[in-house]
Amino acid sequence: MKQIKIHNRQQRRGFTLLEMLIVLGIILVIAAMVVPNLLGSQKKANIKATRASIHNLEQAFKLYAAENNGEYPQGGPEQLQLLLEPVSSDGQAAEPFIESLPLDAWGQMFHYEYPNNKAQSTKPAIWSSGPNQQDENGSGDDVNNWEQTE
Repeated sequence: MKQIKIHNRQQRRGFTLLEMLIVLGIILVIAAMVVPNLLGSQKKANIKATRASIHNLEQAFKLYAAENNGEYPQGGPEQLQLLLEPVSSDGQAAEPFIESLPLDAWGQMFHYEYPNNKAQSTKPAIWSSGPNQQDENGSGDDVNNWEQTE
């Protein structure tokens, strides 16, 4: 009778270190190509969201003007508070035009100026400090309502 040899081959489980390093290298190369595109997209999305908030503030100020003989509140950023706590023509508290003061996409308060000394416009100047969060008076990387740049 012949003896049958049974070989117990140990089955391979998991990955070798070399295989893991190759996969990690591939992932890093893909990430290096994708991340810069995502960061640029985030900045554009923040600018668009801030422009939408500025537009909403403009609409609230138009409602304010409609209730106040077509006059916008004169002054600086402190006038934004009038949208939350308006006073009627007879001196009584009126319904707010907005529920809360919006922030730009970077978490900063908006700036307001009327009369508008930034552009030849009859509407108030409203702007955000932009991505660098430094108020450049509506220029630089500030997002404003008198220039429509991307």
